[in-house]
Amino acid sequence: MGRTAGEVLPVGRSTPVYPETIWRLGAARVLSAALNTSLNTALNISALIGAEANPSTPATDKPAAKAYAIPAAGVQPHLVFDNISRQYPSPAGTVHALREVSFTVARGEIFGIIGRSGAGKSTLLRTINALEIPDTGAVAINGLKVGSLDEDALVKLRRRVGMIFQHFNLLSAKTVRDNVGLPLRVAGVAPEQIRARVDALLDLVGLRDKADVYPAKLSGGQKQRVGIARALVHEPEILLCDEATSALDPESTQSILTLLRDISSKMGLTVVLITHDMAVIREICDRVLVLNHGQVVEQGEVWRVFGNPQAEATRALLRPLQHGLPADLAAQLIDDLGNQAGDVLLSLRFNGSAHPQGVSLQQLALLGPDATLIHGGLDRIRGHAQGSLLVSLPVASWEAIKIRGGNNNDRFPGADFIEVLGYVPART
Repeated sequence: MGRTAGEVLPVGRSTPVYPETIWRLGAARVLSAALNTSLNTALNISALIGAEANPSTPATDKPAAKAYAIPAAGVQPHLVFDNISRQYPSPAGTVHALREVSFTVARGEIFGIIGRSGAGKSTLLRTINALEIPDTGAVAINGLKVGSLDEDALVKLRRRVGMIFQHFNLLSAKTVRDNVGLPLRVAGVAPEQIRARVDALLDLVGLRDKADVYPAKLSGGQKQRVGIARALVHEPEILLCDEATSALDPESTQSILTLLRDISSKMGLTVVLITHDMAVIREICDRVLVLNHGQVVEQGEVWRVFGNPQAEATRALLRPLQHGLPADLAAQLIDDLGNQAGDVLLSLRFNGSAHPQGVSLQQLALLGPDATLIHGGLDRIRGHAQGSLLVSLPVASWEAIKIRGGNNNDRFPGADFIEVLGYVPART
């Protein structure tokens, strides 16, 4: 049997499959597989991988088929984007900022939009409050098309849609209380009502003791809390977040995300956010949409998209979160040992689908006593354990595992994919 890098054992094959083609390191595609229909003929190695099939399609960045969230019976989606397109003229020709974008957002949902710079995220976000008008298609809130509203109706709409930004846009000569209350003062609300509303919001965001402080005396996280309070002052039903945590340190980012989640829960807010930080999506969002060159290439529940991304654009965005092959290990790997002795390096991937609670050590023990855990880790996203582990073991042990027939029906499936990353020659 050849010893080649890129060898992949997919989920639940009913017969052994060992690709003999030599693939260059990093170029091996993880093969999808059918559901195991005969446990009695499966390999022992399938005890390490999920028996529940999770086929993946080849990497493409073709637009995803038009897909809408399915709300509960009798429940209308809060936001509907129907075939939205937006283009701009430029000296180089027409720029398509958005191309036939369709999706829905449920009431009370925290919905994330991700994509590379220039993918169309901000343009899409601004169509919600008509700061951008689509060339074709329509945006509807509670079934009412935004594009059909006159100027007075748009003013009312925008008071129902709060917005926070990467830059806090606070008035330096005004106190925290005055900054938060400014939209109400412009709207002609009575001073006593303004004070009551502002004080309640400052309590909500944890800044009651900073009411009479000027912005220069606040930290970045505190300034963003002021921005959030100001965005909520009209009691909106939708909150838009445009890179709201990009200018913050990790600790402040975490506190703002916790605050947004609490506010969404307490106030029943629908939150739509765009960010380049995938950790933000992982931490707070229920569902995510991926834009690439103005087109939707993927969307779905966060744990599903993060656990098994289908589009190459999605994989590229998620790569910083993944426990990839460290450079020092990559430098030692070769694609083929030939007849040399050595170790094989395996990547065990877990997408959280078949066994969301985690990885059993009993499963890992099936690799044998010579196996060594090299690198990796697991995260939990919406109750689903996901991640990857890099494991090395002697090639002889790996070959023995593959050769053994499968009569073990009491197995405990774990990893969804096992991939051979390469080989390390034995030291002489």
